[in-house]
Amino acid sequence: MPPTLASLVHHSALKLTVRAGADRLDVPVRWAHVSELADPVPYMEGGELLLITALKLDAEDPEAMRRYVRRLAGAGVVGLGFAVGVNYEEIPKALVDACADEPLPLLEVPRRTPFLAISKAVSAAIAADQYRAVTAGFAAQRELTKQALNSGPEGLLTALAAQVDGWAALYDASGTVVAAAPDWAGRRAARLTGEVERLRERPAPASSVVGGPEHEDRVELHSLGTGRRPRAALAVGTAAAPGTAERYAVHSAIALLTLTTERSRSLHAAEQRIGTAVLRMLLAGEPDHARAVAGDLYGGLLDAPFRMIVADSVPGARATATGGDRLGTLAEALESAAARSGEAVLVVPEGERLVVLAADDGAAVAACVAWATALEAARTSPEHAGTDEDEIVVGLSAPTGPIAAAAAYKQAEQSLSVARRRGRVLVEHEQLAAGSVLPLLADDAVKAFADGLLRPLYEHDATGRGDLVASLRAWLSRHGQWDAAAADLGVHRHTLRYRMRRVEEILGRSLDDPDVRMELWLALKATSTDQ
Repeated sequence: MPPTLASLVHHSALKLTVRAGADRLDVPVRWAHVSELADPVPYMEGGELLLITALKLDAEDPEAMRRYVRRLAGAGVVGLGFAVGVNYEEIPKALVDACADEPLPLLEVPRRTPFLAISKAVSAAIAADQYRAVTAGFAAQRELTKQALNSGPEGLLTALAAQVDGWAALYDASGTVVAAAPDWAGRRAARLTGEVERLRERPAPASSVVGGPEHEDRVELHSLGTGRRPRAALAVGTAAAPGTAERYAVHSAIALLTLTTERSRSLHAAEQRIGTAVLRMLLAGEPDHARAVAGDLYGGLLDAPFRMIVADSVPGARATATGGDRLGTLAEALESAAARSGEAVLVVPEGERLVVLAADDGAAVAACVAWATALEAARTSPEHAGTDEDEIVVGLSAPTGPIAAAAAYKQAEQSLSVARRRGRVLVEHEQLAAGSVLPLLADDAVKAFADGLLRPLYEHDATGRGDLVASLRAWLSRHGQWDAAAADLGVHRHTLRYRMRRVEEILGRSLDDPDVRMELWLALKATSTDQ
């Protein structure tokens, strides 16, 4: 404990006597300061014991003493020490009454006690308190280190909560609570995920304090990690601001958890390298070798149906600058979801692309769909209108196994390509198979092919020498039935036969070829104003 006025009064060598404010002696003393100025307030910081002899004060003037004492109390001075036998043989009544009215503790200092002795006593007590705090801090550091080594983050949080007489919680990269101590603290920590997310948007190291009338305690949030984007966060809840010893414990916990986080990052990087090798073997058609390399790390994932997820940044300057952050956020969300459910997931960053193998119907796939849905909603919001920042697209394959991994990768790429064309965030391959091929004809490359194929017919019709395009459309729609197509056009079937021969002559293609008929029909659909 820091020195107090009471501890100074009980100091046997000082011989101090309380003349006023006896009920306020438990206040801590930050320093002992000597000043004979009529107004020493500009030089005070608060928490001082002011020592005077009233050399320049009219200590017998009641009004002057009331103003003097009021200013001292307002400046945070915790006590006034008056030396008798120097300028006054006893403390003037006006000063005693002013201190009693404020109230401000007033201590009588006998002549044989120099002010220096009081300053030394305060300094020694402060030094002893700091030494105790440092010693307690080192003891806490040793205990936290032992718990971290023996019991991991859970043991460290338990020890930290005991040291600060409060609670502690650890959040992962997605802002989810992964450990808390005591057990009841998990519910309290879960209510702070929004604050943790805001903290993670700031470069590390970062911290913030959550507290106020709406909170039952004071919570400090600290980011963990040395990278630009924090990998985790620590929350420490206490009834009041931590003291010196508690602060040592918190800082020790931050250091230990940061080391654990950085070590985890190194292990994570090694896992990603193994994952990259496993993915390449799967795509090369070597599932047995992939299983051998994966071992227990990804083996369970390769023994059950999985999905292939491919995420990519939308081309563009702004997307290129920020897409990597979005891909990193997506990777963290999938890994966190898989970790919480105890399932394996293989995440392989490839520059501006992310490739993921995740269990079919697992938590990681569900997290991917939820993440894409949230981003889709954000893109359609008025705040996002007209912007292209943070744009990424995701393709999701159908369920597959190791033998068909290459086909699943192609499915995911096809889904991603469709998502990009349609302006969607995520497209699943099953949606392509269940839908229509006609929306795919909106692709610019398909339209360009259609325009080039049909241009000679449009140019012919523009001269007024016939209506070959409409005739071709009617004939194809009737599957080559002359009478039905002629009736639709309101012409004789011989006229329609003549027009189809002209189509063949102009295009240099035979309508007897089913591939030609298919290409012409798709070209007509692609250039139709109805599409």
